[in-house]
Amino acid sequence: MTERRQRVPDVFDEAHRRCHAGELVALATVVATWHSAPQPPGATMLVAADGTVTGSVSGGCVEADLYERARRVLATGAPELIRYGISDDDAYAVGLTCGGVLDVFVERVDPEALSGLDAVAAARRAAQPAAVVTCVAADAGGAPNVVGNAPAGAGDPTGGPGDPTGAMSSDPARRLGRRLVLTGGQRPIGSLGDDRLDDAASADALGLLAAGHSGMLRYGYSGQRRGSGVSLFVTAYATPPRMIVFGAIDFAAAVARIGAFLGYRVTVCDARPVFTTARRFPEADEVVVQWPHRYLRTELDAGRVDERTVVCVLTHDPRFDVPLLELALRHPLAYVGAMGSRRTHDDRLKLLGEAGLTEAQLTRLASPIGLDLGGRTPEETAVSVAAQIVAARWGGTGRPLAALGGPIHRPG
Repeated sequence: MTERRQRVPDVFDEAHRRCHAGELVALATVVATWHSAPQPPGATMLVAADGTVTGSVSGGCVEADLYERARRVLATGAPELIRYGISDDDAYAVGLTCGGVLDVFVERVDPEALSGLDAVAAARRAAQPAAVVTCVAADAGGAPNVVGNAPAGAGDPTGGPGDPTGAMSSDPARRLGRRLVLTGGQRPIGSLGDDRLDDAASADALGLLAAGHSGMLRYGYSGQRRGSGVSLFVTAYATPPRMIVFGAIDFAAAVARIGAFLGYRVTVCDARPVFTTARRFPEADEVVVQWPHRYLRTELDAGRVDERTVVCVLTHDPRFDVPLLELALRHPLAYVGAMGSRRTHDDRLKLLGEAGLTEAQLTRLASPIGLDLGGRTPEETAVSVAAQIVAARWGGTGRPLAALGGPIHRPG
């Protein structure tokens, strides 16, 4: 038995909804970052014609300035590439005081883009990946509008001083904002203005999509990979990573809640139907009644578990967790954690070793689960588990930032 919930709409959903209603919206997307930028490439903020704002590109640093620019793009239809940097008074004027640099592309999205938006929406509903390739710069000597002074060496998103092949567009500005929409197995929708450029960008964008990354691509005007003059940003709508929580206990409800907050597609699984209900786990995307190791085997065989998947074993019952952990630790999952006392952990290690797991496989087990935060409640325990998952994902130490040097925001 499986029960599912509906997700809260995000920036894409809001853009899609408003375009279907015939509205214009401005979409601001982070397309490049350097140093300690607060948001990664792909972060978006939507500004609607009625002034409504959805999403964020900097955690609040530059939104006030960007809002005004987005309103201007809404009025004129002319896209803008803006660089926000840091330097003394200029940085404080726009609020980017974290030491980072980010380039933001602002474009108007109108109902004419519906065919592409519909294709992406359909892919997302089917849990299939999709990518939108947008031309954000098409001028061999152009550069973004600079707000604050970017440090020397930050780089030029236009890709350099020219196209060495000489294949220049007669009107580069007409390339700006053009889109190519890619969904699995379907013909691309739209064009970047040149068939060869479309072919090159499609191949490379699908590579980024397979890795689940958004990012910049640069070409000559006719798709030359050693050329420059066209900068394309790939927005990857990859399927969200999974969090599978085993054990229908009160701690599982808290872990599911924080997992959903972090953007995971959360499954709660337990073999006991009386405890494993959607009512008890309203934040989970699906609630499954099944023996844990059998469910995980089914998901692995179906290809629905990958290297981004995190597994939290909260059963602390050898009947459930030993066969489950034996299976999970034999696969390259992002994180495998198990709840229990140190004695329980030692007993598990012995049983798993007897089952043939190697030392390297056993060292991947985060047990007892979570970081030492001193928490007691299910909610506090969930925070410690989430902190350990985030640290594992990004290579963090779990130590206080005040005790460390270097940038706070690490590159992804």
